[in-house]
Amino acid sequence: MDIFSFAVHFTDEECCRLHFKEQRDKEGVTCSKCGGTDHYWLRNKWAYQCKSCESRQTLRSGTIMENSNLSFMIWYKTFCLMSATKKGFSSKEIQRQLGLKRYEPVWAMVHKIREAMGQRDDRYTLEGMIEADEGYFAVDATIAELSEQKAGRGSKSKSNVMVMAESTILENIETGETDRQCRYFKAKVLEDHKAEGTDAILKNAIDGEKSIVFSDKSTSYLNIEDYVEIHITEKSNEQTTKETLKWVHIAIGNAKRDLQKFHKIKRKYLQLYLNEFIYKLNRRYFGDKIFDRLIIAGITATGN
Repeated sequence: MDIFSFAVHFTDEECCRLHFKEQRDKEGVTCSKCGGTDHYWLRNKWAYQCKSCESRQTLRSGTIMENSNLSFMIWYKTFCLMSATKKGFSSKEIQRQLGLKRYEPVWAMVHKIREAMGQRDDRYTLEGMIEADEGYFAVDATIAELSEQKAGRGSKSKSNVMVMAESTILENIETGETDRQCRYFKAKVLEDHKAEGTDAILKNAIDGEKSIVFSDKSTSYLNIEDYVEIHITEKSNEQTTKETLKWVHIAIGNAKRDLQKFHKIKRKYLQLYLNEFIYKLNRRYFGDKIFDRLIIAGITATGN
């Protein structure tokens, strides 16, 4: 949804509240006390009351907005800004666009939305033909991390990221030429280079029984063949990058360029920035629908 359409549909705080309630009702409300799913709506209190135990929860409870003092309008404007462009905005720019004095609440809100994006994508697994490789992303190293680097423990100014792409080989019937088309992606920060970490991420990200995984001959992928249908490896070279692992490297390159606008990303927050990039990439054909999808992600997010 562009800014002009947003201004037409959401003119005040109540419009945003009513829309949020409408979307939440579609997703269903669960009582945090007894687990009941039938509720009364208390219009004068903007709250749900469980029909079983009569406990109440506000419209924000159990959603991304819980414990937030920012208005629904502020949240909705942020949803709009974060879904309106492919590249997105920094928290500082969103603060400026919203005209807010304090940076900290905006930073927390944006990161909650990024966390919700990641949780939404974690609901789905990749299947079929999957490209898998790793990329190194620049991060802002702490003094302690730089000290470890001097001690010979590897670069602490970069973080290793596993990137996966669900690709399909298409063949032109007339010419016989083949090309890879890609549907969905995943990107997860790795704690180290050990095979155990790679295995855990791949097991959660793909449907192993229905997957053929392509990778290079890295020792990080030694165990993949144990839990996928087929594992095909090729020696890492220019041809592998351009053909076999084409979409993975396109995603890595685009992600690095996209994240350059965020100055000094700390290692512990890198996954959140990747969440936003991958969420938008997987919904690149959604158009205006991504706004409503993002609100649903905020409603169903946990741990916020």
